[in-house]
Amino acid sequence: MTLVIRRATSQDVPAMSTVLTASITELCAADHHGDPHALSAWTRNKDHAGVTAMLANPEAQVFVGERDGAVVAVGAVTSDGMISLNYVAPSARFGGVSTALLAHLEAALIALGYSEGQLESTSTARSFYERRGWHADGPQATGRVVNGYPMRKILAP
Repeated sequence: MTLVIRRATSQDVPAMSTVLTASITELCAADHHGDPHALSAWTRNKDHAGVTAMLANPEAQVFVGERDGAVVAVGAVTSDGMISLNYVAPSARFGGVSTALLAHLEAALIALGYSEGQLESTSTARSFYERRGWHADGPQATGRVVNGYPMRKILAP
């Protein structure tokens, strides 16, 4: 089962939408606590129109992780040095997919000229990022239905 990480295309939109929504719904209960309002707010832009808009954003590079022809992960970096997406399908969790995608996203930031990366982690993923060298960069965000934790990492070229 070979994992391929590549730039996302418009043909990937349905699968990306499915992965994003399933990952949030099934894997991030520590963040949304099963609250329908929180789930709706978080997944609102993960439908086909929202994912299409992500792909069209000139400030973002969007990637998919594909295993055996199926999209199992979605990630993105922005031109301002942020990792804005890193989601894995529930069926692919704990299979090294998120780690491989994160390494690819970090390399993409380095290619954009960044020596330091930033992201906002869910409660669910904080320890995942910490084990990969990311560190807290301030208190939990505020002002949204689901608030993440800012993190930062010095990136090795």
